[in-house]
Amino acid sequence: MDIAIHPNRKLAQLPFDPELSLGAHNAIHTCLRVQPSEKVTIITDDACREIAASLVKELEAMGAHYNAWVLEEVERRPLKHFPTIIGEDMETSHVSIFCAQAQMNELKSRMEMTAIVNRRRMRHGHMVNINKQIMLEGMRADFAKVDRMSAKLIAIVRQAKQIKARTAAGTDIIADMNPLYKWIKTSGLISPEKWGNLPGGEIFTSPGEVNGTFVIDGVVGDYLCAKYGDLKDSPLTITVKANRLAEAYSDNKELEEDFWQYTHTDENSDRVGEFAIGTNIGLTNIIGEILQDEKFPGIHIAFGNPYGEHTGAEWYSSTHIDVVGRQFDIWADDQQVMEKGKFLFDA
Repeated sequence: MDIAIHPNRKLAQLPFDPELSLGAHNAIHTCLRVQPSEKVTIITDDACREIAASLVKELEAMGAHYNAWVLEEVERRPLKHFPTIIGEDMETSHVSIFCAQAQMNELKSRMEMTAIVNRRRMRHGHMVNINKQIMLEGMRADFAKVDRMSAKLIAIVRQAKQIKARTAAGTDIIADMNPLYKWIKTSGLISPEKWGNLPGGEIFTSPGEVNGTFVIDGVVGDYLCAKYGDLKDSPLTITVKANRLAEAYSDNKELEEDFWQYTHTDENSDRVGEFAIGTNIGLTNIIGEILQDEKFPGIHIAFGNPYGEHTGAEWYSSTHIDVVGRQFDIWADDQQVMEKGKFLFDA
């Protein structure tokens, strides 16, 4: 296999759908606030070349220096580790963008990448599983408005000892908060303090303890999302006891088994590491893509890695899988903040 020893520049000449330009402009100028004097590392793959080309176009228009890497031209996939040559490039960059599709067992390599981001306090846009639909929907959001909504909500939940959530589909969970763990806002406006997914729009923490039933009639995360998509017609119902996955049931037995195996990879893969509320009020529906759907207004939780470097949680897992539902009623202590999937206050 030919190994690329220099950053790939072909993306600058690659044609792309001009409809991608608005989302790309939002990413580079609004979300990451790239300056002409800064250097950017772009990491993409064969599946996302066109989207990466739209990002490159924005950088070239402002005259910013960048290096763009196509993963398949660097190492075989799925990646066992984050490529050293790309990591070395990131060491001299101010901003990085991961614009690629997830493959099975690659989470470790992405964690190695974000470890560089965290250590160097880079502004990092994490566009894992980005596609054209997300560029035309979630990436076109008014992120200033999303940020205002996120700021209002996080001010409420930071004072709450308990968050309750219910849905007509059967979700009924109670999350007790740990006052030692931080709530984090990733609204799409990315800072050196915390890298963020693009499109953005969520607040999250690591909970103290979650108990109850969660009906996953939205999506599951990581590479299982591409396999199963929107679960509206075949939901996965899980039971959480003392912050651990206790049961999982679906009419789709393959989904049930895949999820169970994923959440039993290591000793903490079945532990709720993230408790989050989506705040991207520009979204109108679940589309079967985790990158966007976890930002849809409502609750999502994740089993596995608690992002302890940000939340303060002192445990670790090598896995992280989000689960998303629909149409929530949410209470922060006794204050209701959402009814049937709609926030009860304006941005």
